[in-house]
Amino acid sequence: MLTSLKGDTGGQVMLGVLTLITIAVPILNLVVPETSPWHVSTYTVTLLGKYLTYALLALAVDLVWGYLGILSLGHGAFFALGGYAMGMYLMRQVGDRGVYGDPVLPDFMVFLDWKELPWFWQGFDMFWFAALMVVVVPGLLAFIFGYLAFRSRVTGVYLSIITQALTYALMLAFFRNEMGFGGNNGLTDFKDILGFDLQSDGTRIGLFIASAVALWLGYLACRFIVTSRLGRVAVAVRDAEARTRFIGYRVDRVKLAIFSFSAIIAGIAGALYVPQVGIINPGEFSPLHSIELVIWVAIGGRATLYGAIIGAVLVNYGKTYFTGVFPEAWLFALGGLFVFVTLFLPQGIAGLFRAIKRRRPEPQEATA
Repeated sequence: MLTSLKGDTGGQVMLGVLTLITIAVPILNLVVPETSPWHVSTYTVTLLGKYLTYALLALAVDLVWGYLGILSLGHGAFFALGGYAMGMYLMRQVGDRGVYGDPVLPDFMVFLDWKELPWFWQGFDMFWFAALMVVVVPGLLAFIFGYLAFRSRVTGVYLSIITQALTYALMLAFFRNEMGFGGNNGLTDFKDILGFDLQSDGTRIGLFIASAVALWLGYLACRFIVTSRLGRVAVAVRDAEARTRFIGYRVDRVKLAIFSFSAIIAGIAGALYVPQVGIINPGEFSPLHSIELVIWVAIGGRATLYGAIIGAVLVNYGKTYFTGVFPEAWLFALGGLFVFVTLFLPQGIAGLFRAIKRRRPEPQEATA
């Protein structure tokens, strides 16, 4: 799989920086004293971990948009479903330490006077089962949705609208208390994961490293796909779907395979996101969130993979900074940035790097 990085200079640099950060951050947090200017606070570690999960999510979006031509406005749904699967496990781990002291029912169920645990909560007291659901639920939803949509040859803006309708419908459903997912408040007040206290520095570092490793592996997997025969056919579908279908390729199967895999990556990103931020609620299904994902990819550089990661990290860092300084102006700044990139950097930040590299003068060979 590492051979897929051949010729991918941007990806190699990005993974090198990611490796350096993964090694340096734990040392600067756990070893360097807090009085040192080099110390990295636990809050910063958590923030970086959240950025890495967003980067993994942007990677999933770029895989289907950049290389398959599907502008998905519903990947936030897959992210949220993975997050809810992990949140259900974390809620089951609370046990009798909740506000109402019920060893089985989460606090919100006791408050709503539920008498027994719903069937779809069964098994989430085991980590392996929750981890399996993180992959199965988003992947299965994407498979069913994709099978119906691609078989019907829904494409273009119509497919984008349908994906947005999917995540909006899920948001409305999860807001309802009777659904059994915490309603408007969602799932929160987590205590530990795999027996480790979620508030401890060591656990935060562990989650940060897990997010970095997942991003590493996710990038390698996506790069492997786009450099394989499947990836080449996907690009052909993106550029000339009718011709690709005419010469005999099953276009719907190509779309279905990559779309489902992308949804699984998004679900894993959501599962890593929840224990670090400490909450998951229906707001994660918001169509606005899915639209933001597309902006991250566009700013970073579509169809580059590493550009999507750069865009996700930079935009979310800007969001963290500007929402603290100019909270009311952030959305205007994001919209302005998107317009600027669309007009002046159509290939995103990654495209700018490639343009600079091409303009460098080639070294002249020495003459005798």
